[in-house]
Amino acid sequence: MLSLRLVRGSRPLVQLRRLLVAAACAGSGLLLLYVLADAQARPAGSFPRLLWALVPLAATVQLAVAVARTDPATQPREGLDAVGLGPVHLALAAAVSTAVACTLGGVLALAVFLHLRGELAGLPFDGAGARLLHADRPLPVAAALTLLALLPLTASAATALALRPRPPHSGLAPQTGVPWGVALTACGLGLLAYARPDGPAVPAAAALIAVGLALAGPGLAYACGTLVQAVRPGALRLLAGRTLQEEASRLGRPLGVLCAVGAAGLTASAGAGAPAPLGPLTGPAAALVALCAGASLLTAAVESRQARGAARAALLDLGTPGAVLRTAAGLRAAALIAGCVPLVWGVAQLTSLALTR
Repeated sequence: MLSLRLVRGSRPLVQLRRLLVAAACAGSGLLLLYVLADAQARPAGSFPRLLWALVPLAATVQLAVAVARTDPATQPREGLDAVGLGPVHLALAAAVSTAVACTLGGVLALAVFLHLRGELAGLPFDGAGARLLHADRPLPVAAALTLLALLPLTASAATALALRPRPPHSGLAPQTGVPWGVALTACGLGLLAYARPDGPAVPAAAALIAVGLALAGPGLAYACGTLVQAVRPGALRLLAGRTLQEEASRLGRPLGVLCAVGAAGLTASAGAGAPAPLGPLTGPAAALVALCAGASLLTAAVESRQARGAARAALLDLGTPGAVLRTAAGLRAAALIAGCVPLVWGVAQLTSLALTR
């Protein structure tokens, strides 16, 4: 009940972010149901298609966790411990709220899927959806519900894990993930070079590359902050660089995932690789992943802005012009773009070489 009251009593912008999560879950759920229906008609090669369908699911889970971290209802406040709402209970409330949003998206996906198959009210689009979703074959209800349950279960578990109470100063330095990230990315490129185009090793290699770039992302953001304040910096560059270094842990992982999505897009635009793994829904699936990755980065930026609210207010009280703070924010964004573009291009070139061996 507490989680439902927190959901209902939130501000419109927070509700909009939750609706965005529900919409992403609806898209991911529709892709999973399409893979299930396609497996009924073409059992051969269904496992690689399922692995590819899990990529939008992972991007949706990342977005759900990012939205939960920025939810004001999950932030510890004075007096909540006295009524039994400590950090653990707030994390559980956030997990339940995430599960509610994801369940709403799953129900919407199931309704749209059944409508396109003509099992609710008529056949829309002159029956094109029924042919695409193989309406002539029965849908295994238990398997469909199991696939749809993956979304709320995974997202709520990831939210509870991300918001669990941690001791002060328990995080690692952003640079510690760079060696592991480089190693995983190299393993993914090596696996991609020896994988069959239609086999399960290709999505596994793509996952390794994405995880590697996500691990290396905080180190990349920290390095960008270091470069901003290199060579006799002034007050503006010091402010931008130090702030970027402090935000590296929050921005780095979604930034690395977005770099992986950009590299995959460049590789696909170059014409390298296997045919569309999800058939006619490959394009919508790629768009969903890109939108989720971009929204996760923007949400992480909102979280960072909330975290430095006190420092921003202190600077304004000291007489710092607002234009200086906006210029520092633009300088941070330019530094991240300058650091990410070469990385995306390089990974895309290596991926193209691995696919066209």
